[in-house]
Amino acid sequence: MNPRRPRRAALALALALVLGSVLAACGGSGAATPSAAPGALLVVTTTTILADLVRQVGGDRVSVESLVPKGGEVHTFDPTPSDVRRIAGADVIFLNGLGLDDWLADLVADAGTRAPVVRLAEQLEGVDYLAGGVEGAEGVNPHLWLNVAYATKYAERIAGSLAAADPDHAADYEAGYTAYAQVLGDLDAKARSTLGAIPEASRTVIAFHDAFPYFAAAYGLTIDGTIVDAPGQDPSAAQVSGLIRLVKEKGIRAIFAEAQFSEDLVRTIADETGATVVSDLYTDSTGDAPQDTYASMMTWNIEQVAKALTGR
Repeated sequence: MNPRRPRRAALALALALVLGSVLAACGGSGAATPSAAPGALLVVTTTTILADLVRQVGGDRVSVESLVPKGGEVHTFDPTPSDVRRIAGADVIFLNGLGLDDWLADLVADAGTRAPVVRLAEQLEGVDYLAGGVEGAEGVNPHLWLNVAYATKYAERIAGSLAAADPDHAADYEAGYTAYAQVLGDLDAKARSTLGAIPEASRTVIAFHDAFPYFAAAYGLTIDGTIVDAPGQDPSAAQVSGLIRLVKEKGIRAIFAEAQFSEDLVRTIADETGATVVSDLYTDSTGDAPQDTYASMMTWNIEQVAKALTGR
């Protein structure tokens, strides 16, 4: 039995109720058009990170909503009836893909939308895809955006998709992408310069979960272990003991924690080993201001990692 069937059935019922109430409010004349800025595309994304990338490229030509709220967990997100309604009214829909947010497929099917659905991480040219599927499954690791150069490829695909949906303003989206690509290029250079200056022997870390392979590969870090196979799956006592032993044997300097997850397990290992906890790293969601954009959260990540690995 497909484990998503109960959720899909519930969403289908919710959609019927939602659309029924809309039709009633409109006197039965048809579905209401969702409100948006005059002339702007209504865009729905799965995460706040993707929403920010769309805003940076689209500017005032887009009105963007993220299904998963700030600080939410994309791996385990459970959509609500209001999410079905937002999908039904969207002009363009963006998700990451590669298994990270494939729950959106059921939502799109239930909403019956004709909006294009764009999988930003899939089949990108020039990407060295790394192994490590969602929730410990075999497959491709989906966290491409933590390599800033790959996030730039997301932005390029976003610009093309917005232009296809709104060709009258294609030049605006191209200009938005060009300006943002410069910002991201500078950020990528900052990451390479800052982290590349750290002695190679000090660039080995433990991560909370398998979110950092692209970040590590791009900026010269080595990830020697992860604490959990997937968010919500606690390690056994034997696994924790093994990680403690590994940190001590290899002299690992830092353990990556993440803003949206509890630090309890991370602190346990750090207390036993003396490793530094790199707190409040942002992976799947933006944070509160000033870490409320992709560029600002990545700047924060780079600075916190450098501080932990250099001791300064």
